[in-house]
Amino acid sequence: MTKYENIFNALGDSTRRAIFEKLSKGPLAVVDIAKKLPVTRPAVSQHLRVLMDAGLVTAQQKGTRNYYQLDPQGIAAMCNYLDRMWDAALHAFKLVAENEEEKKK
Repeated sequence: MTKYENIFNALGDSTRRAIFEKLSKGPLAVVDIAKKLPVTRPAVSQHLRVLMDAGLVTAQQKGTRNYYQLDPQGIAAMCNYLDRMWDAALHAFKLVAENEEEKKK
């Protein structure tokens, strides 16, 4: 499985997307992430492991707690992939538009 597949598979789960969005506001401990989520703290920890394995999240221990935050390198990799896909889609659209213009002549 490629790095991009891991990233998008990780974000394919609605709970992991909710965690990802919470972490976009800054580092949080599991207890804070679990607030207002319909899953237990152990489940949040499992979801965080998937996000970490995909390269989207890192952890830093402070005292007795781990604080999780988004990994800028993983976010950059995801953005680069999406930029390439967007560029390819725009190029394909341009070719179709030019082809339609030629048909009209």
